[in-house]
Amino acid sequence: MAAAGAGAEDAALAAALAGHRVLLAYGLFGEVVAALGPIGLDYMGEQAGWLRRLLGERRAVALPRLPTAAPVADNAQRLGRALLSDPRPAVVVGHSKGGLEVLAALLDAEAAARCRGFLALQAPFFGSPVADAVCGSRPVFGAADRVLRLLRLGSGQGLRDLTAPVRAAWMREHAAAVAALAGRLPMLCAATVVDEAARGPDRHGAGPSDGLVPLASAPLPGVPSVVLRGGHRALVSRAPGRDPVAVLRRLLRRLLGPAAATPPSPPAPAPPPRAP
Repeated sequence: MAAAGAGAEDAALAAALAGHRVLLAYGLFGEVVAALGPIGLDYMGEQAGWLRRLLGERRAVALPRLPTAAPVADNAQRLGRALLSDPRPAVVVGHSKGGLEVLAALLDAEAAARCRGFLALQAPFFGSPVADAVCGSRPVFGAADRVLRLLRLGSGQGLRDLTAPVRAAWMREHAAAVAALAGRLPMLCAATVVDEAARGPDRHGAGPSDGLVPLASAPLPGVPSVVLRGGHRALVSRAPGRDPVAVLRRLLRRLLGPAAATPPSPPAPAPPPRAP
């Protein structure tokens, strides 16, 4: 019965996404984790494969190549170019830092015009205490900056962009633009929480979180949100007890609304032939 239900839901989603494409934006170090797929470490890989089967075309699902530790503004420009590179409207899914970059990209009217909907997964819109801790220690931040530059993953500025002060200032500056975007584009924020003991002693003061992103940081004002159980990769990776495809199916159905909620009706039967 579960398989039959998923099949019907997939048929409805495929119909709702006909003529569209899906862009997936990695979070911090996503390109590194995704490269470990051949040894069994999943990061948005199963979701991308399911979407390609759903849409029936490999090119309908894109994972723009980004240095994920680059400054948010730089990657927002890259994502904007990716949206404009194809005339088809896109549903964009951004995980963690990728969600911040998608939001910034969509503040450009031309890029937003190519977007059908935005799904943010565990994005620290108001910052992360882990980034605060890393950037608050000069030796740690300096070492991180050197390593990121050496590996061509970005720079320390990409980490600073995740701190609470930087994010709070960005959200204040762009509050009106974000509200206007939310008023005209389907958007959905998804967060997760873990038990307090799993968060780490340095993050208890931030309240409920997924271990990296506080629950209070993940929703956008005026945008619907859902809260699920799990750690920071719970919505994007396969593990015992976790089904990232089922989660993405559920969230996309909610994002796209009634068009994706009901399987398409079968064609009406042909009328019987007239008697001679």
